[in-house]
Order: sequence, then C-alpha cells, then structure tokens
Amino acid sequence: MALDISTLPLAFQFSSPGPILVKIGPLTIRWYGLLIATAVLIGVWLSQKLAKHRNVNPDLISDLSIWLVIGAIPAARIYYVLFQWSEYAQHPERIIAIWQGGIAIHGAIIGGVTAALIFARLKQISFWQLADLVSPSLILGQAIGRWGNFFNSEAFGSPTNVPWKLHIPPEHRPPELANFEFFHPTFLYESLWDLMVFALLITLFFRSLSGKPALKTGTLSLVYLAAYSLGRLWIEGLRTDSLMLGPLRIAQVVSLLGIIFGLAGLAWLYIAKRPLPDVISSPQEDRQRR
Repeated sequence: MALDISTLPLAFQFSSPGPILVKIGPLTIRWYGLLIATAVLIGVWLSQKLAKHRNVNPDLISDLSIWLVIGAIPAARIYYVLFQWSEYAQHPERIIAIWQGGIAIHGAIIGGVTAALIFARLKQISFWQLADLVSPSLILGQAIGRWGNFFNSEAFGSPTNVPWKLHIPPEHRPPELANFEFFHPTFLYESLWDLMVFALLITLFFRSLSGKPALKTGTLSLVYLAAYSLGRLWIEGLRTDSLMLGPLRIAQVVSLLGIIFGLAGLAWLYIAKRPLPDVISSPQEDRQRR
C-alpha cells in the first residue's frame, strides 16, 4: 500500500520565526548577519588549525581572512544585484541592504579568488596552498550561511507536500505560486550537501597527513569545486528564485563549469601528473616537475 505522506505528523513542517533575532531600540540584530559573522569566525579558526598541520603560519590566515571578506562579500552582492537589476533599478536604495538577504555564493567565490590571488602574489606563497587551507572552512561557512535563507524565507524551492515541507508566508511567495503554502526547503538541502562535502574534505586532509594518500597542492580546492558544484546543479533546479540569463539558470551554468574545471584540474594533477599554474613555484611543485 502506498504511503500518503500528507498524513505524517505536522512536526515535520517548519517555518521561519522571522529575520530579526533581537531588537533593542534602534539596534536590530538579524539572523542573516549573525550567521554570516559566525561562519567567518569559525572559518578563520578552522583554517588556522589546518594551517598549523601544514606548517603554515596561522597569522597568514588571519591576514588573508580580511582580504577574503573585503573581496567576497561586496562581490557576492554586486553579482546578485546585476542579475536582478530590473528590480534594483526601481529601488536603488535597496542595493546596499545586504542585511535583507540577496548575496550569491558564486559572486563571493569570484571576489574571494581575486583577493586571494593578489594576497598570494604579495606574500609570495602558493595560491593553491592557501585555497586548500580555506576550502573546508568555505564549504562549512556555506552550510551555516544557508540558514540565513531560512530566516529570511527566501531561496526556497517549488511547491511540495513532502514531510519536511517548508511553510512560506504569503508575502514571500512568487505571485504565480501565491496559492501554495508549502515548498521544498532548498536551503536545507544545500546546507546538508555542504556538510557532506565538508566531511569529505576534512577526511582527505587528515588522511593526507599520514601520507595515505598524499595530496598534491590544489587537490582539496578542486574537490571542493567539483563536489559543491555537483550538489548546486541539481538543487538549483528546484529553486523558484534562480538568477536568470534568458532561459538559463546562471547558477546551473556556473556549476557545470565548476564541475568541468574541478575534474579537469584533478586529471591534470593525477593523470597528467603536472602541477597547477600558480602565482609562485612551491617546493612541492618543484619536486613534481623533476
């Protein structure tokens, strides 16, 4: 006999308590901002711990984190606004209202990579070595940050009646879906996927410390790129608020490119047995060239 999931306990249904954590006079603390700040702090702490295991000065990670925040957060907002320009052109005062949500992880990655490349060149350290130390923290931060979408009642999926369905208030529903109450919690799907990718990266990192298997510089970064992109590719297909370029979902296009680049980079490292192009030549890369 088929299971009618609509009869399962309502405890599986959940909805956002609202975007504001606490408001004291003119001071408003929003969940979105708190989660981003938490993700950054945990990410810096974790990357410093990983740096010690790779004999990299943890202070270098502290310096890099400032560059990453300066590069990633504005780029994430600019990326989002550009693909939603028809809306923001009518309300330009909302462009800087990042606390209301509306940042794109792909924009953050572009801004962060640009900042890290400049930082690596100035400090004369391998970009890929830095990226390997930051990648586990990045995916963990994404897992945490996705919950900001929950509190803002945004980035949800198509209507559904699955047991873990998410209730969306009427004011946050797209006009064409105004008569539906429950939607796929795509923020949750991506958060769980990100946690699995994080577990994979951490496992690879600590296994490599024993030399079983030894990882080449850039491996963790490329695994992150391919694995995250694979999850985002299918999750994005459920979203109702995708950034679009004509008929194409931008995140899916970028995710496909991420999968291709990640797998190609891994093939370059382990099949062609060549080091990745870098801002400097690291000792490990010099050994690989011999």
